Amino acid sequence: MRILSLSAWAILLIVLLGKQSSAQKPAPPEKPITAEERSAVIDSVLAKLNVMYVFPETAKKMETAVRARAAQKEYDSLENGQEFARKLTADLREESQDKHLSVMFFPQGAREISPENLSEQEKAAQREYLQKINFGFEKGERMQGNVGYLQIDGFVPAGLGSETASAAMSFVANADALIIDLRKNRGGEPEMVAYVLSYLFDEPTHVNDMYHRQGERTQQWWTLSHVPGRRYGGKKPVFVLTSSKTFSGGEEFAYDLKNLKRATIIGEKTKGGAHDSRPVKVSDRFMIELPFARAISPITQTNWEGIGVEPDIAKPADQALDVAYRMAIEKIISTTNNARQKEQLQKMLEASQEKEK
Repeated sequence: MRILSLSAWAILLIVLLGKQSSAQKPAPPEKPITAEERSAVIDSVLAKLNVMYVFPETAKKMETAVRARAAQKEYDSLENGQEFARKLTADLREESQDKHLSVMFFPQGAREISPENLSEQEKAAQREYLQKINFGFEKGERMQGNVGYLQIDGFVPAGLGSETASAAMSFVANADALIIDLRKNRGGEPEMVAYVLSYLFDEPTHVNDMYHRQGERTQQWWTLSHVPGRRYGGKKPVFVLTSSKTFSGGEEFAYDLKNLKRATIIGEKTKGGAHDSRPVKVSDRFMIELPFARAISPITQTNWEGIGVEPDIAKPADQALDVAYRMAIEKIISTTNNARQKEQLQKMLEASQEKEK
């Protein structure tokens, strides 16, 4: 199971409730949703959005549009919970253009999950799931020419994934150039983004802020002054690969490095989701993945919501790695003082170029 375009807690919710439902043999038949349940879900979703959604004026627009659709009886024929959730999600996104926003249906019952209310059994299930995806670190490699390569498919909570992150970043610390592949990255937690970025800077660096609507507070994210293992450091070249599917936390990672001029972004423009979100219960069987905060770059004073992150070098996603690798070799050649290394890399580069003809 890949990390999806949801918050880490929404994913955990789906995993845990899936385990609970699979443990029931046989599962009770799914009850159709009634007119009363539909109406109650709509009222509750709109109420939560008006209180918590990151842009109050957009929440009002969503309410007006959904109320109008309800008055036109667009939801009246929907008795299947999944179909109703998909329809409501589509209508809310049509007004908000917010790819983090979604309505979720749980036939066996919804439950609001947070780090504070997990049982020991649920914590074990969470760790088991994250272990199976190696805490988002899909692949690590030392490529020919001493180029490091890391494929990161998601940024899980730092409290759970930091050990794996430190091991992965320490593994590439001795590389002369580094490629970080985010082409399949669907997002995750800003704390983990900052944690991994800490290995790419020598000094504490302000990388991102998150503005929370409730309380009107802003949380700053900085790289760490001390990290376990070894840093790659703040001077050697970094190349980040993106695709049109790179989303949320993956986009933040690329956006932060681009604006801080710490990496060259290669690939496709990303998907365009800059909000932090969490699952909120709205009824016995429905929840909403609710965006409650938005990113603010300390450099641009804005974010990538709705527009994505533009690469420095635009290439189809399936060509991005080859381009980055060639650029990495060229960069090492231009900076090394080791004549033998330079000669070997030059021959390797020429052979690669000849092969491409």
